[in-house]
Amino acid sequence: MALVQLLGVDYSVGGPLLLDQVDLVVEPRERVCIVGRNGAGKSTLLRLVAGELRPDDGEVRVQGGVRVARLAQEVPHGLAGSVFDVVAAALGELGALLAQFHQLSHQLELPGHADALARVQARIDAEQGWDLDRRVDGVLTRLELPAEARFADLSGGMKRRVLLARALVLAPDVLLLDEPTNHLDIEAIDWLEKLLLGFDGAVLFVTHDRRFLRALATRIVEIDRGRVTSWPGDYANYLRRREERLHAQAQANALFDRKLAAEEVWIRQGIKARRTRNEGRVRALQAMRRERAQRRELAGRVRLRVADAAGSGRRVVEAKRITFAYGGKVIARDFSTTIQRGDRVGLIGANGSGKTTLLKLLLGELAPQSGTVTLGTQLQVAYFDQHRASLREDLSALDNVAEGREYIEIDGARKHALGYLQDFLFAPERARAPITALSGGERNRLLLAKLFARPSNLLVMDEPTNDLDVETLELLEELLTDYRGTLLLVSHDRDFLDNVVTSTLVLEGDGRIGEYVGGYSDWLRQRPAMAAVAAPPRAVPVEPAPAAAAPARRKLGYNESRELAQLPQRIEALEARIAELGHALQEPAFYQREAAAIVAANDELSSLQRELDAAYARWSELDG
Repeated sequence: MALVQLLGVDYSVGGPLLLDQVDLVVEPRERVCIVGRNGAGKSTLLRLVAGELRPDDGEVRVQGGVRVARLAQEVPHGLAGSVFDVVAAALGELGALLAQFHQLSHQLELPGHADALARVQARIDAEQGWDLDRRVDGVLTRLELPAEARFADLSGGMKRRVLLARALVLAPDVLLLDEPTNHLDIEAIDWLEKLLLGFDGAVLFVTHDRRFLRALATRIVEIDRGRVTSWPGDYANYLRRREERLHAQAQANALFDRKLAAEEVWIRQGIKARRTRNEGRVRALQAMRRERAQRRELAGRVRLRVADAAGSGRRVVEAKRITFAYGGKVIARDFSTTIQRGDRVGLIGANGSGKTTLLKLLLGELAPQSGTVTLGTQLQVAYFDQHRASLREDLSALDNVAEGREYIEIDGARKHALGYLQDFLFAPERARAPITALSGGERNRLLLAKLFARPSNLLVMDEPTNDLDVETLELLEELLTDYRGTLLLVSHDRDFLDNVVTSTLVLEGDGRIGEYVGGYSDWLRQRPAMAAVAAPPRAVPVEPAPAAAAPARRKLGYNESRELAQLPQRIEALEARIAELGHALQEPAFYQREAAAIVAANDELSSLQRELDAAYARWSELDG
């Protein structure tokens, strides 16, 4: 039985209908991904399902007893208190009592708090609310959230995790997620994939992360020019069938337009067209004109071009044995690298690991505490900031990009600023609107327009993919692949990294920065192999002893000699199996198996690693 139904739903925000006669059914345990261009109405559709908006026409039916919860695209304003308080608040008045009880129980030493605690406890008893308290604790444990931490002090990624906890604590039958991977690092995205693969309810989600989409979606729902189309199967099937549909639609439109043009020529021939026997043909022409006027064209493609500067020197950045730490946290320790002209370098690391700090070190904006950073000659840097700090809220989109100029010069050609913004899909009225009226995706497109209008030969991009639709994302990939300068890219989008960068710098913790050839998937392939080769145990430092003759090496017996001869082959087999199993565990499809199979694979990996450690220790003992 359907959990949610949309029947003939219309919704408009002025102009053509944003959603036009939408019919949609959500079944139990489905994972439905909503796709479409920025501004197509994806978030609006989620809000209609959540009951936050009412349709202009049609009906949204939610089956009796079905609970719906939504994770918003942006962190709501006004959330305060501890993580426990914020999550419990989603449960309404009883949740507020639980939060109050939680606060008072940690402040019993204050005057009057013991009595207040007893009163709150009595009210919770009366409402039989302790099951909800256990539910809040269970969700916090499952999502690995610190109950006592202040929400305001958390990183963007951790705040998103708290908001997900707010949704899950309602025990929803339908979970609505709007860009859930925004501000999450790669490890957190992997964690979220596994969580949702094991979720018992239905999931309706919007995402720009193609790998996340492919791992989760059991059905694709597309919003295109107000119409909603359902595509069963995976993302690759949707792309193939969508191309076939668009091709057939283009052919039908071309045939219609040729017929309309021929009829327009006929009507202009004069009085013959208005004779009685031709009145039916005239009425048919009028109907064709009305049909053509009502046709909604496919949204245009963003046209991305970068204003190239003169080439930089061959060596762009050279870092020699740099170390940098702050607040007791080491970002880089004895790190060296050389970035040459034309390199496309990705930076990977957990939230808070120091990726932006490393960027500033490499760009010379921060001085290392030891070591040196040397910048190349003739550098012209363009910087894409994930927080969009370079966009002024008090200016329109046009003024933010043009900065008082009427024309913008790209590769020696002058273009009117309004025409340039139309390349980024900003209609003139939208270009003149204040940027406070723009969506997240529009703001990111505007920042790209501002960035690419400046000549550069070193492009620095910090999380450029957030909120962009998939088509714009793919065009950005093409542009960066063809960019003649040097690129430094911070991103948690795994496909984007794979398709763009030629090498990666990975912040591995405690100041270690690994350098790998290729993108994210290349790093995954190299990482298990490197982890499998366990380093020998580090010797405990001791006071140096007086020089003495080396002790005679112990003579091995027959069985020990045979064991030593067989150890290299055994170690090689163990390492090969660990690498194979490690690669399998990185694939999202692996987690669609039975839970028992997933647990067994993890147990096997742990067991193999213990065997490998023991084999290395035995080898060291016998060969010492």
